Amino acid sequence: AGSATLAAGRMAAATPSRPRIPIGQIGTRHPHAAGKLEAILRTPDFEFVGIVEPDEERRAALRDHPPYRGLTWLEEDDLLGHDGLQAVAVETGIEQLVPTARRCLQAGMHIHLDKPAGESMEDCREMHALATERNLTIQMGYMLRYNPAFEFLFRIMKDGWLGQITEISGMMGKKAGDDLRADLARFQGGGMFELACHLIDAVVTVLGPPTRVTGVSHRTFPEKDEFADNQLAVLDYPKAIATVRCNHIDPLGGPRRQFVVAGTAGTCEIRPLEPPRLRLGLDRPRGEFRRGFQEVELPKSAGRYDGEFADLAKVIRGEKRLAWDAAHDLAVHEAVLRGSGMLPD
Repeated sequence: AGSATLAAGRMAAATPSRPRIPIGQIGTRHPHAAGKLEAILRTPDFEFVGIVEPDEERRAALRDHPPYRGLTWLEEDDLLGHDGLQAVAVETGIEQLVPTARRCLQAGMHIHLDKPAGESMEDCREMHALATERNLTIQMGYMLRYNPAFEFLFRIMKDGWLGQITEISGMMGKKAGDDLRADLARFQGGGMFELACHLIDAVVTVLGPPTRVTGVSHRTFPEKDEFADNQLAVLDYPKAIATVRCNHIDPLGGPRRQFVVAGTAGTCEIRPLEPPRLRLGLDRPRGEFRRGFQEVELPKSAGRYDGEFADLAKVIRGEKRLAWDAAHDLAVHEAVLRGSGMLPD
């Protein structure tokens, strides 16, 4: 469906007793930008005000293509000065994510900030300090938080079904063509920084901040580029070891994406991540699940990013607190930077 159709559906869902939340988007260059926009337009809680793209040529190229067709294009100052605006999705290139987020926070906006949170630990800290000072929400765009398999994992973790966690093993890769390699080679941290940060967020959700992070990076084709395309991060904990791999020279990287958690009372295996399949192993019956291994039937997701924005609307309305706070996001970012070799020991 085009953006006009999505907008019409959103208008029909609005009610006078529950006004929609005005939201805009800044940037179209992030790989998730179009998908995040589609999710916003599908979410009846939001009223989409307009989109900002400072590159005039890019704006002209996107204007007549879904999901951008029919939307209002604005300058950043006009969007941030729009009467009643409450939230902004920041979907710029990675270098501009945190500077743009800071401008939105200074204008009093809650933000959805796509990943990763820039190349600097100090800039990330200052951004979160600004949000805390102004009582504003930063929702990081780690999409696996709202993946049905990860929601199931986080729930049984809280209920203690897996016992003491001893091991986590994650992998998130793909086969990168020359254009993507050249784009990601701009970042010292390579694929671990740009892609596997999703898994590091999940590790910290399960185990909390690591005591130590060690990263190993290989640059397989130095004659072609300096892209770190085959990487391993080890996150050390007092009673557990977590490993995260990122491999951008794997033609079957997508189907092999996985996140496996093992504990003293059970195991949860998510493989592949999208669409998710989950196998649960238990040392005793738990709820409706028997002892031993079994496939778990998962609810169908409304969309890859829809859960993020449905949750953000509840947070903005004061119906709940975001489950991932500033301390969590800072611990994740530090682990991402250390695991990708961007922050020295």
